[in-house]
Amino acid sequence: MRRFLIFMYFSTFLSVGAGAVLGAERFPPPEFVETHHQIPSPTLPGPRVDVYEYLDVVVLAAALCLSSYLVLKRRSRKWILGLMLFSLGYFGFWRQGCVCPIGAIQNVTLSLFDSDYAIPLTALLFFLLPLLFTLFFGRTFCAAVCPLGAMQDLVALKPMKVARWLESGLRLLAWVYLGSAVLFAATGSAFVICRYDPFVAFFRFSGSVNMIVVGLCLLGVGVFIGRPYCRFLCPYGLILRQISRISKWRVTITPDECIKCRLCEDSCPYGAIREPSGQWDREYYVKSKKRLGILICLVPVLVFLGGLGGWLLRGVTSEVNSRVRLADRIYMEETGQVEDTIDASDAFRSTGVKAEVLYEESAGIVDSFGRGGWFVGGFLGLVVGLKLIGLSVKRGRSDYEAERASCVACGRCFEYCPREQVRLKNLREAVGKA
Repeated sequence: MRRFLIFMYFSTFLSVGAGAVLGAERFPPPEFVETHHQIPSPTLPGPRVDVYEYLDVVVLAAALCLSSYLVLKRRSRKWILGLMLFSLGYFGFWRQGCVCPIGAIQNVTLSLFDSDYAIPLTALLFFLLPLLFTLFFGRTFCAAVCPLGAMQDLVALKPMKVARWLESGLRLLAWVYLGSAVLFAATGSAFVICRYDPFVAFFRFSGSVNMIVVGLCLLGVGVFIGRPYCRFLCPYGLILRQISRISKWRVTITPDECIKCRLCEDSCPYGAIREPSGQWDREYYVKSKKRLGILICLVPVLVFLGGLGGWLLRGVTSEVNSRVRLADRIYMEETGQVEDTIDASDAFRSTGVKAEVLYEESAGIVDSFGRGGWFVGGFLGLVVGLKLIGLSVKRGRSDYEAERASCVACGRCFEYCPREQVRLKNLREAVGKA
């Protein structure tokens, strides 16, 4: 308990110190007195006032501390739900979903590949703090701090189970999403996570019709499939999954012994509870060794095929970059494939830069997409191979346990556990006697 409190005090101190750094003076916008020019209204939320940036980081650290305490020590679903509602209101509707740890993946990536880009300290802290807490306490960020997870958790009314093999397959979508986001951010092409955030339109009460429809569809699916975005699409959730595998502390369903009543398994809407494994005969071990050997040999093949596919798709993926699209447009105009011009091509010609310079720049960008495609595609091939190995290997367990990677620490299983009810009863009696 003492180490737990010391860590929380340290995290809050770190956030307060970071907030002080965030108080740098901003340049005011220019005034157009003589021309009476009006500065247009931005389509995205503008930079927050320094005091709000300071407050955001402090609130994030405090919410992570409280969530970790409620999940691991207080073990209360009701308090977790209360913090979840607060996070949805503050980080979702008040902060309008920006900056968020999910989108900060792109800021961190761009800062690593572009020396001219300085990542905002707020974005860096929003990216790192949940990772740090996950390393120690498991996915307590997902439990009650993430507004996207909170919104989906509230609509999980009639969740159905998803087969493990199907869930693993659907999670490949999140790996592709993460790889694409890193590739596009590294090349300075686009921040696709922010552009296609399915719930930000709800947080800002505005947005494109397409994204509103996507968000509504995900919430509709979330009524029957618990947290579909978190489980099958969220790129930050993938990172948290891997870190939570080695977390120092983790969620336990029962406070002491498991009586194998299976009530916890029925209570979990996310398929995160694994049943005890039975005894395996010698025939299973022989077959599993052969299967494991084949899959291990298959991994390098999948890595190569994935990298080759990423390289071959460089012409398609590079079209995300505006300079590549402009070069293609200029080429079509100069070769007579199109008759009219567009504003972007007219603006380029007004600069006096030769088209050959643009073509050369475009070719360099396409090459960078090819190199990045090799890496991202090869990595996705590795993920597929490891998933196949994971599905073919059975892990021994004697009790019903919450899987470290999949458990989002929502606390639903606590109140279903009879041993937890006994603990609470003894606690109330001890408090009454005191």
